[in-house]
Amino acid sequence: MPKQSRQFIPLNIAIMVVSDSRTEETDTSGKTLIERLTNAGHQCVDKAIVPDDIYLIRAKLSSWIAEPSIHAIISTGGTGVTGRDGTPEAVQPLLDKELDGFGEVFRSVSYEEIGTSTIQSRAIAGVANGHYIFCVPGSSGACKTAWDKLINAQLDYRTRPCNLVELMPRLLEK
Repeated sequence: MPKQSRQFIPLNIAIMVVSDSRTEETDTSGKTLIERLTNAGHQCVDKAIVPDDIYLIRAKLSSWIAEPSIHAIISTGGTGVTGRDGTPEAVQPLLDKELDGFGEVFRSVSYEEIGTSTIQSRAIAGVANGHYIFCVPGSSGACKTAWDKLINAQLDYRTRPCNLVELMPRLLEK
């Protein structure tokens, strides 16, 4: 018997751009993610540009993970190795569970595009208070790769054999 097609479930997604230098006018990465997620049928419910400061990142992220109407958060920037790059350090203490495979697969896919430079990426993902969080590098190219090759399919309920959306009702189980 053929499997029935599932209906798409649109999600509410917030975008965080971590940068000391980008403004709304110069931000290409956040705009890239918003374009892609809205083209996929999701809604961008909030966007913030936050300085490279772990406490400011945590403050904004904490406000979003306390908001039940937000399903997922994608941050771009601050995942490198320079002194101001602190997104993973800001986010990891807030995660209930880490999705280790996200960073591993992102770097594998990215290797095909940028070669060994991918080792400089500390892309991570996880779950916090029932919200999916994805942290990707700050270049628009990395945002395209992360969305097109990983995030889009996992935030689409129609993806088989499984996806993150179908797990959402169970994220807060104890």
